[in-house]
Amino acid sequence: MIPTLLPTYARAPMSFVKGEGSWLIEADGRRFLDLGAGIAVTAMGHAHPKLVEALTEQAGALWHTSNLYQIPQQQALADKLTDLTFADTVFFTNSGTEACELAVKMARKYWDEKGQPERSEIIGFTGSFHGRSSAGIAAAGSEKMTKGFGPLLPGFVHLEFGDHDALQAAVSDQTAAIIIEPVQGEGGIRPVPDQCLKGLRDLCDEHGILLIFDEVQCGVARTGKLFAHEWAGVAPDIMMVAKGIGGGFPIGAVLATEDAASGMGLGTHGSTYGGNPLGCAVGCAVMDHVSDPEFLAKVARKGAMMRQRLEGLVASHPDVFESVRGAGLMLGIKCKATNTDVVKSGYGKEILTVPAADNVVRLLPALTISDEEIVEAVLRLDAAASAMEAA
Repeated sequence: MIPTLLPTYARAPMSFVKGEGSWLIEADGRRFLDLGAGIAVTAMGHAHPKLVEALTEQAGALWHTSNLYQIPQQQALADKLTDLTFADTVFFTNSGTEACELAVKMARKYWDEKGQPERSEIIGFTGSFHGRSSAGIAAAGSEKMTKGFGPLLPGFVHLEFGDHDALQAAVSDQTAAIIIEPVQGEGGIRPVPDQCLKGLRDLCDEHGILLIFDEVQCGVARTGKLFAHEWAGVAPDIMMVAKGIGGGFPIGAVLATEDAASGMGLGTHGSTYGGNPLGCAVGCAVMDHVSDPEFLAKVARKGAMMRQRLEGLVASHPDVFESVRGAGLMLGIKCKATNTDVVKSGYGKEILTVPAADNVVRLLPALTISDEEIVEAVLRLDAAASAMEAA
């Protein structure tokens, strides 16, 4: 008999009833140090007072009107995002998945408006993850996500991650855009080298192709810059954002230049809930906090501290761990043991991590994690690894 909850998740045997900063509290009272942050979502930690205040104040005034009317909170968040980034315009969604759908539509509509509808192909890369919608799974192309869901949305080309020769060969007069995560998340915390992002920008400029950055997981201060592509000194034409921007409240966005968005006129896209007053009030509070240069510097410093301690952890457990990778507070431990076993061993030491592809364990803590909590996190990971070795 099928459960009342559709069984698409293998859920861990914990039920959390309260969150405090970097900690989740189980129904039985146990306190877990949360290095998953809802998969890079609770960027400000659990129950951050500024976010609670923004949400409750807005909830007491107005929840929803629809995009048939002006929404002041939405305009305020759009203004913040365009002031802080390359973008000229923003469309708000409820998730990163929805952001992917619009990014694909925007890229294709751009060329259709220019009288070149045949330019509809979008180049993506192995190991990528762009959500679980029809466009998202087609863009990523992995068998794990696409098997059984055909026929897939056509018009996507898949290349091996890091294969520069294949990329040069794949560009044609049918190419509309290239889509890439500056740091792959689900793919195993694989950063794209700065020189490669610069090369992508140059390639797109050379051929007039749109460049789409998926910063759903690596954006919103996660790497120590407001957005990960800033480390390379380049900018996309279109960018997908979600997760951390709402601090736990569902909100996403597509940011674009005026040129890239030029085809998206009246009636070309819409959303019932996207950009609602609740989500945008929280988003404004998040952006005010994470865009502060001092906050970004702290994230970068804490990321370096955590990485250094993780390197020592790996050296202490060579049969369990292999290496550390990532940027800022978006870190991964490549494992020799099975990564899901490492995650499960962590449950016994009351620490939460997230598995990823390439046998990697993801560490995506709240950006507000303290130095003391970083030290405690590595101690608990050390204990989890020791328990595996003793088993």
